[in-house]
Amino acid sequence: MVELGDKTGSGLGSTQGVFVGNFTHSMDPKRRLTVPSEWREYAGEPGTLYVLPGVDERYLTVFPAREMVQRLQRLRNLSIADAKARQFARVLGSQSQLAPWDSAGRIRIKDELLEYAGLTDQVVLAGAIEGFELWNPERWKTVRSAGVASLGEAARYVGF
Repeated sequence: MVELGDKTGSGLGSTQGVFVGNFTHSMDPKRRLTVPSEWREYAGEPGTLYVLPGVDERYLTVFPAREMVQRLQRLRNLSIADAKARQFARVLGSQSQLAPWDSAGRIRIKDELLEYAGLTDQVVLAGAIEGFELWNPERWKTVRSAGVASLGEAARYVGF
């Protein structure tokens, strides 16, 4: 795993890694999902993840607290009179979840989010650098193959 930043306890977690790779995990009978141990390490403290509905497809986006704080600060800086920003904040706040992991590294995602993403027994956890995504395995196959085909275009778009 690649590490960015320092390990000096700057308030951003003990390490600042990037979420790379992918895993396929089963949900247990209580519908809990185990987050890979190296990803829990990179998420840092507190042991909590933010789970959001995907904005462009039916998947879930997961951010560690340190990343979500940075993203929410941008939202806080917008005017209360900004109707589009308020609408976004309303939808994001009402449809997202704060999910702490237990001592075994499992999170319980609320049923409405699982249904939104079509997640049942098997879940693909896909690294997305600053966080990770949760995909239905069949949808992941389609997205993954399309993503590889357009990787060059995407790299040019972000200036990579």
